[in-house]
Amino acid sequence: MPDIGFPYVAKPDARVLILGSMPGQKSLALQQYYGHAQNSFWPIMAELFDFSVELDYQSRLSCLLDQHIALWDVAHQCVRLGSLDQAIEMDTVVANDFAGFFVEHPHVTAIFFNGRKAEQLFQRLIMRAQDQCQKMLVPTLRMHLLPSTSPAHASISRQQKCSEWSMIKETLEMRS
Repeated sequence: MPDIGFPYVAKPDARVLILGSMPGQKSLALQQYYGHAQNSFWPIMAELFDFSVELDYQSRLSCLLDQHIALWDVAHQCVRLGSLDQAIEMDTVVANDFAGFFVEHPHVTAIFFNGRKAEQLFQRLIMRAQDQCQKMLVPTLRMHLLPSTSPAHASISRQQKCSEWSMIKETLEMRS
């Protein structure tokens, strides 16, 4: 049985899109992006954008939306045993509709990938497979790989991750 991801979280004025690969099992169970308590996504976002990580989920999402940040995953659905990206069965991945997303969110000029698997999936499933989408995106879209906030990616500290993730804030400030 395939896992089914979440709809995107974005307002029409979004300028930055943060993409993961596919929500993990804990996130799917909670129906929350980055729901695993040990994932460093929310602590990093709270530090960068000055809100309390203790806020409820909807309030944390609102804080990101107010910063013109959208959240989504590359995969709409896939088969995966457990939560690890390397367990994704590639022949089962169905990508989200990025052409539609970018039509509805024309101000997005930067994608930040939460980990290498998200970047690889986007390159393979979106940029290479959909020529029309590629022609539309390549000239205007900047793409940046960031270290995964997953607890499975513990080779660098949360503080180091936060330092690299600060690119998002810098990108947003450049366009203010």
